[in-house]
Amino acid sequence: MTKANQPTTVSEMSPYYVALRSALQRRGREIEQLCPPEDPVARRVLHDYGAMFVGAELVQPPPVCVFSSEEQVADFQQAAGRAKTTIDGAAIELQPAAMSALLKARAVARAQGRDITPRDGTEAARRNFQDTVRLWNSRFLPALDHWTRVGRLTSPQADRLRVLPVRDQVAEVLGLERDGIFFSKDLSKSVLYSIAAPGTSQHIAMLAFDANEFLDPRVREILAAHGWFQTVLSDLPHFTFLGLNEDQLPERGLKRIEVAGQVFWIPDVG
Repeated sequence: MTKANQPTTVSEMSPYYVALRSALQRRGREIEQLCPPEDPVARRVLHDYGAMFVGAELVQPPPVCVFSSEEQVADFQQAAGRAKTTIDGAAIELQPAAMSALLKARAVARAQGRDITPRDGTEAARRNFQDTVRLWNSRFLPALDHWTRVGRLTSPQADRLRVLPVRDQVAEVLGLERDGIFFSKDLSKSVLYSIAAPGTSQHIAMLAFDANEFLDPRVREILAAHGWFQTVLSDLPHFTFLGLNEDQLPERGLKRIEVAGQVFWIPDVG
């Protein structure tokens, strides 16, 4: 490792960053290409959604933490390849390895009198860039109206935020959330625990599936046995395909967090 690439902060010497550098090196890339250190939004996304970047080699992670356009997303999705199926009338698209594992898990669940079905139809799996913008607005705009009504934001502040480029909106929202002005659906936590910022979703990577049956512990066990894990705190229906066994996750820089009886594997950034 060159001096320029040496970890410079505590988080960059953490188990996750060590594992991430190793994973990227195998793909001929560096963290600075994935998430520029001077971009706080990209680094925040990496810490919250970064489990997908340390998955098995059969997984194709995105080349960047934040996609900036529909064209960029379409190019990645074409290169990664996608498999299609229909579950409960919804067209589901995932990376081929993720789809194979999901269908095997579903077969096991159904053999036990259970099922694994998509939450909110087609958008339970692959999403495009515009999908992520639409979902962002479904949280951002109502929260903006709320905080204006209760006087935490002025009308001029809200008007300015509405017309900012999306990337700048995200940065400003994260800044406001440090002051307790939250933009999640229930206004109680960070918007990133409610919906991904535009261009950052694991659904864009086609490595995420939102399951209706997330409360069933046996379904969670079946999904985990097939490489699917909960990796985004507070997003209970959301499962990420890592293509790994659970006992491999700590060596990939992920730590186990249990919340309300559900187990999440999140980047251990110290």
